[in-house]
Amino acid sequence: MKYISICLAVIFLFSCSFLFGLLRRCYQCRSRGDLGSCKDPFNFNATDVDHEPGLAAIPCASGWCGKVIEGGGTYAIDDYDLAIQRMCVQRGPDDNMDRCADTIYNYKKVYMCFCQGDLCNKGHSWTQPSGRLVLLFPLLAVLVPVCRLL
Repeated sequence: MKYISICLAVIFLFSCSFLFGLLRRCYQCRSRGDLGSCKDPFNFNATDVDHEPGLAAIPCASGWCGKVIEGGGTYAIDDYDLAIQRMCVQRGPDDNMDRCADTIYNYKKVYMCFCQGDLCNKGHSWTQPSGRLVLLFPLLAVLVPVCRLL
C-alpha cells in the first residue's frame, strides 16, 4: 500500500508539473526612451513582476508572446522616440516559427518579434519550449506498470 501511494504521488507531481508547463504567460509592459522598465536590456524574471511597477506577467491563451520596437531607427539622433512594448499576441505566425522582422503594426513600421513559451518575450534569444512532454510519457510508461505490480 505504501508503494502504491508513493507511485501515485510521483505521477501526480509530474502531471502537475506538466500542466503548469502548459500555462503560458507573457511579460506585459511598455517603455518610451529612458522611462519605464520594459526597455532593453530586460533584466527581470518571474519573481520580479510583483515588485516592479508597470510590469506584469499575464496569462496568454494563444501561447504566443511578442515584443515590438518602435522608432529609434538608424537615423535617430537619440532614443527618445524609441518605444518597446512586450505583450501577448492573439496569434503567432502561420508557420508556427519564432522570428523577428520588420513589419507594420498599428499603421507604423516596427521591428516585431514572436515567440512561443512561458515568459519568452524577455530578451533577444528566442528559445523553444522545454521538452517536459517528452520526459513525462516515458516516465509514466515505466511507473504505471511498476505500480500495478505492487
